[in-house]
Amino acid sequence: MERYDLNGKVALVTGAARGIGFETARQMHLRGASVAVLDLDAGEAHEAAERIGPRAIGLGGDVTDQSALMNAVAEIVERLGGLDVAVANAGIAQKQFATVRGISGEEWERVFEVDMLGVWRTVRAALPQIVERKGQMVVVSSVYAFANGFGNSPYAVAKAGVESLGRALRVELKPHGASASVAYFGWVDTKLVQDAFSQETSPRVRELSPEWLLKRITPAEAGAGLVRGIEERAPRIFVPKWWRYVSALRGVVNPLLDKRMETEPKFAALVRDIDAETVDAVKARTAEGQSA
Repeated sequence: MERYDLNGKVALVTGAARGIGFETARQMHLRGASVAVLDLDAGEAHEAAERIGPRAIGLGGDVTDQSALMNAVAEIVERLGGLDVAVANAGIAQKQFATVRGISGEEWERVFEVDMLGVWRTVRAALPQIVERKGQMVVVSSVYAFANGFGNSPYAVAKAGVESLGRALRVELKPHGASASVAYFGWVDTKLVQDAFSQETSPRVRELSPEWLLKRITPAEAGAGLVRGIEERAPRIFVPKWWRYVSALRGVVNPLLDKRMETEPKFAALVRDIDAETVDAVKARTAEGQSA
């Protein structure tokens, strides 16, 4: 496919006040695009846009609010003339490792609401412009789309759903001359990942994983890889690139890894401890609510 020139294009990036989103917006701006930085905190979005440059605007908006996203796209069209590329990047993770039995229903659904339905709502708001201008829709998944999500199920479930949505979009947009990509990141040194690595159980999780698998890259490296994929109109964008081989072999590798997790005593001990800790926490919150 012919290289997609970002010079003169208009892009929207959600969750762009920091991390991967900020770097993606910044690097598209360096290539000549005008960019809309959307984040939950409007002040942080405006500050990020100022740091990016003169063709950047900051917008406040919650990706779980469809009307807010529709209004954001309308404002982008009014101020910047249209929308060619939309990157559905906004995402959150649960506060701590927790089993399905132990996590509160509210927290599980909140993570899924942002990470899956937030992407869907971003797609829904942006799609009319993407089709009209033969642009690109980019949905940010994760290697968790095909990795076992024990202790982190709402995030993993959402990212698998995002992958499926992006694949469907790729086929559905082709007849219109538009395109879609699914982005998969490994460990990127963002606040979300830093918080995960700082959890009390994190050292035990890391102990059970190969060191090379946990190597972190910078948000700048992640953004650069994503922007290259946009320019190539790639169906799948893996950063780092070697994750593509893990994905390609998932049908063989996943059953083997799942079996190891089921039978390895250290995994069983870790899961029991996570389960006990989180179930106790849920019971404590329930008791507190009943006594209030």
